[in-house]
Amino acid sequence: MNATSPEKTESIETDENLAAVSDVEAGIRDFVRNDVAYLRRPGAGMASTEPALDSNAEATVSSVNSLIQRVAGTSLAEIERLITELEGLRDLLHSEGQRVQREISGYAQLSQAAMKSTRIISENVAQWKKAAENLRHE
Repeated sequence: MNATSPEKTESIETDENLAAVSDVEAGIRDFVRNDVAYLRRPGAGMASTEPALDSNAEATVSSVNSLIQRVAGTSLAEIERLITELEGLRDLLHSEGQRVQREISGYAQLSQAAMKSTRIISENVAQWKKAAENLRHE
Protein backbone atom coordinates (compact mmCIF):
# COMPACT_ATOMS: atom_id res chain seq x y z
CA MET A 1 0.00 0.00 0.00
CA ASN A 2 3.05 2.28 0.24
CA ALA A 3 3.71 2.02 -3.51
CA THR A 4 3.65 5.29 -5.39
CA SER A 5 1.19 5.42 -8.26
CA PRO A 6 2.50 6.23 -11.76
CA GLU A 7 0.48 9.48 -11.78
CA LYS A 8 2.13 10.67 -8.57
CA THR A 9 5.59 9.72 -9.88
CA GLU A 10 4.96 11.61 -13.13
CA SER A 11 3.64 14.58 -11.15
CA ILE A 12 6.74 14.62 -8.95
CA GLU A 13 9.02 14.37 -12.00
CA THR A 14 7.10 17.14 -13.75
CA ASP A 15 7.33 19.36 -10.67
CA GLU A 16 11.09 18.73 -10.47
CA ASN A 17 11.50 19.53 -14.18
CA LEU A 18 9.46 22.71 -13.83
CA ALA A 19 11.51 23.74 -10.82
CA ALA A 20 14.74 23.19 -12.77
CA VAL A 21 13.42 25.22 -15.71
CA SER A 22 12.30 28.00 -13.37
CA ASP A 23 15.76 28.05 -11.75
CA VAL A 24 17.47 28.36 -15.14
CA GLU A 25 15.09 31.11 -16.26
CA ALA A 26 15.62 32.98 -12.98
CA GLY A 27 19.39 32.71 -13.46
CA ILE A 28 19.15 34.11 -16.98
CA ARG A 29 16.94 36.98 -15.80
CA ASP A 30 19.37 37.80 -12.97
CA PHE A 31 22.32 37.70 -15.37
CA VAL A 32 20.65 40.04 -17.84
CA ARG A 33 19.51 42.40 -15.07
CA ASN A 34 22.99 42.54 -13.53
CA ASP A 35 24.67 42.85 -16.91
CA VAL A 36 22.65 45.86 -18.06
CA ALA A 37 21.53 47.27 -14.70
CA TYR A 38 24.04 50.11 -14.83
CA LEU A 39 22.42 51.30 -18.06
CA ARG A 40 19.21 52.08 -16.19
CA ARG A 41 20.91 54.13 -13.47
CA PRO A 42 21.45 57.81 -14.16
CA GLY A 43 25.18 58.50 -14.50
CA ALA A 44 25.47 62.04 -13.13
CA GLY A 45 29.07 61.76 -11.96
CA MET A 46 30.37 59.60 -14.84
CA ALA A 47 30.95 62.20 -17.51
CA SER A 48 34.58 61.17 -18.10
CA THR A 49 33.82 57.45 -18.61
CA GLU A 50 30.58 57.94 -20.50
CA PRO A 51 31.95 57.08 -23.99
CA ALA A 52 33.48 53.86 -22.70
CA LEU A 53 30.21 52.88 -21.03
CA ASP A 54 28.24 53.66 -24.17
CA SER A 55 30.41 51.44 -26.35
CA ASN A 56 30.41 48.73 -23.69
CA ALA A 57 26.67 49.09 -23.22
CA GLU A 58 26.07 48.94 -26.97
CA ALA A 59 28.21 45.83 -27.23
CA THR A 60 26.31 44.23 -24.36
CA VAL A 61 22.93 45.16 -25.78
CA SER A 62 24.00 44.00 -29.22
CA SER A 63 25.25 40.73 -27.77
CA VAL A 64 22.02 40.16 -25.83
CA ASN A 65 19.93 41.07 -28.88
CA SER A 66 21.84 38.70 -31.15
CA LEU A 67 21.51 35.92 -28.55
CA ILE A 68 17.76 36.51 -28.26
CA GLN A 69 17.38 36.58 -32.04
CA ARG A 70 19.31 33.31 -32.44
CA VAL A 71 17.32 31.56 -29.73
CA ALA A 72 14.01 33.00 -30.90
CA GLY A 73 14.82 32.29 -34.56
CA THR A 74 15.63 28.67 -33.82
CA SER A 75 12.55 28.32 -31.65
CA LEU A 76 10.29 29.95 -34.23
CA ALA A 77 11.68 27.76 -37.01
CA GLU A 78 11.09 24.67 -34.87
CA ILE A 79 7.55 25.79 -34.01
CA GLU A 80 6.78 26.48 -37.67
CA ARG A 81 8.15 23.06 -38.63
CA LEU A 82 6.00 21.41 -35.97
CA ILE A 83 2.91 23.34 -37.09
CA THR A 84 3.49 22.23 -40.68
CA GLU A 85 3.96 18.64 -39.54
CA LEU A 86 0.80 18.76 -37.40
CA GLU A 87 -1.21 20.22 -40.30
CA GLY A 88 0.01 17.36 -42.49
CA LEU A 89 -1.00 14.84 -39.83
CA ARG A 90 -4.40 16.54 -39.50
CA ASP A 91 -4.94 16.22 -43.26
CA LEU A 92 -3.85 12.57 -43.15
CA LEU A 93 -6.23 11.82 -40.27
CA HIS A 94 -9.06 13.60 -42.08
CA SER A 95 -8.52 11.60 -45.27
CA GLU A 96 -8.16 8.35 -43.31
CA GLY A 97 -11.40 9.14 -41.45
CA GLN A 98 -13.19 9.62 -44.76
CA ARG A 99 -11.71 6.35 -46.08
CA VAL A 100 -12.86 4.47 -42.96
CA GLN A 101 -16.36 5.95 -43.36
CA ARG A 102 -16.45 4.75 -46.99
CA GLU A 103 -15.28 1.29 -45.93
CA ILE A 104 -17.93 1.08 -43.20
CA SER A 105 -20.59 2.18 -45.66
CA GLY A 106 -19.43 -0.50 -48.10
CA TYR A 107 -19.52 -3.17 -45.40
CA ALA A 108 -23.01 -2.05 -44.34
CA GLN A 109 -24.25 -2.36 -47.93
CA LEU A 110 -22.59 -5.77 -48.27
CA SER A 111 -24.18 -6.90 -45.01
CA GLN A 112 -27.63 -5.77 -46.16
CA ALA A 113 -27.18 -7.58 -49.48
CA ALA A 114 -26.11 -10.74 -47.64
CA MET A 115 -29.18 -10.50 -45.36
CA LYS A 116 -31.49 -10.14 -48.38
CA SER A 117 -29.84 -13.08 -50.12
CA THR A 118 -30.13 -15.20 -46.97
CA ARG A 119 -33.80 -14.26 -46.59
CA ILE A 120 -34.53 -15.15 -50.25
CA ILE A 121 -32.71 -18.47 -49.91
CA SER A 122 -34.56 -19.22 -46.69
CA GLU A 123 -37.94 -18.44 -48.30
CA ASN A 124 -37.13 -20.64 -51.31
CA VAL A 125 -36.03 -23.53 -49.09
CA ALA A 126 -39.26 -23.16 -47.09
CA GLN A 127 -41.28 -23.26 -50.32
CA TRP A 128 -39.41 -26.36 -51.54
CA LYS A 129 -39.92 -28.03 -48.19
CA LYS A 130 -43.64 -27.26 -48.32
CA ALA A 131 -43.83 -28.56 -51.89
CA ALA A 132 -42.00 -31.75 -50.89
CA GLU A 133 -44.41 -32.36 -47.98
CA ASN A 134 -47.39 -31.87 -50.29
CA LEU A 135 -45.96 -34.45 -52.68
CA ARG A 136 -45.51 -36.97 -49.85
CA HIS A 137 -49.10 -36.57 -48.69
CA GLU A 138 -50.58 -37.17 -52.10
